[in-house]
Amino acid sequence: MRNLNFSIEGENEGLRLDKFLTGVTPGKTRSYFTRHIHAGHILVNGRREKPGYVLKSGDRVSVDIPSEKRSLEAVDIPLEIIHEDDALLVVNKPAGMTVHPGNGTENDTLVNALLHHTQNLAFLGESDRPGIVHRLDKNTSGLLVVAKTDAAHRFIQQQFDTREIHRTYTALAWGIPKENAGTVHTFINRSRKDPTKMKVTASTGKEAITHWRVLEEFHFFSLLELRLDTGRTHQIRVHMASIHHPLVGDPEYNGREKQLMRLPDNLRRRGHHLLKNLNRQFLHASRLEFIHPGSGQRVRFECELPADLSHARTNLREWFLL
Repeated sequence: MRNLNFSIEGENEGLRLDKFLTGVTPGKTRSYFTRHIHAGHILVNGRREKPGYVLKSGDRVSVDIPSEKRSLEAVDIPLEIIHEDDALLVVNKPAGMTVHPGNGTENDTLVNALLHHTQNLAFLGESDRPGIVHRLDKNTSGLLVVAKTDAAHRFIQQQFDTREIHRTYTALAWGIPKENAGTVHTFINRSRKDPTKMKVTASTGKEAITHWRVLEEFHFFSLLELRLDTGRTHQIRVHMASIHHPLVGDPEYNGREKQLMRLPDNLRRRGHHLLKNLNRQFLHASRLEFIHPGSGQRVRFECELPADLSHARTNLREWFLL
């Protein structure tokens, strides 16, 4: 990304430098620009500034980032493609697959599989995550939309920014909420004690909104439908744990063995068997709805629970039905 120059005016006045850059160059994260701002590859009026520098009318932002030599490998990994056209793909990501390379995960990700399937991906050659508009946790399964063109990426990303894209998840939680539906509205920030985990905060971090409703009740468990207004890291898992209904099977947010002690003695063995056969959090991105960048029409895609979660639900109905 070399020799880009921007003159600040109008709606960009008052934005943070790092936020402005992510807005004008989709496919790159704020942390990516923070790194290069600190390295001196991005200047404002010829001077180094901090990532949080507030842009003023007339400021000139220059970007001269050296090419990154990281290469992405195309790997023949099976993909379940729900839909594909000239603008995008919708895939059903399996649990256990990371979305893009990074931090020790290099060549067995969704991106590697996509590169084997097609060379038509947004920002190919300019991004270390071509085509990726949003993510799912490694051990969360379900629907992801992938952009095949730069224009489609920008169009879909805008829908995430304006909350026009609808993402619906199916989850199993410990306990039965007092109400049939509700909303969790907090801020989420990275945990200082464990930087691999997130935590709910009163006012710091990023705003996070999760709407939930009960689909089915069991003894000591609830099958939930959840809809996101925002898409923060681990959002559903953190939010449900914060209201004392962690997701069944979640190893990081109190969804496994500690919860077994709350079951009566005569049901604890069944609970243990349920967890033994569920090696991840019971969370599946089951529905995705957005405006198609080509037709301008709202489209909707759905996928059923995968085998491991479907098996767990069957066991619940046999062992814990009210």
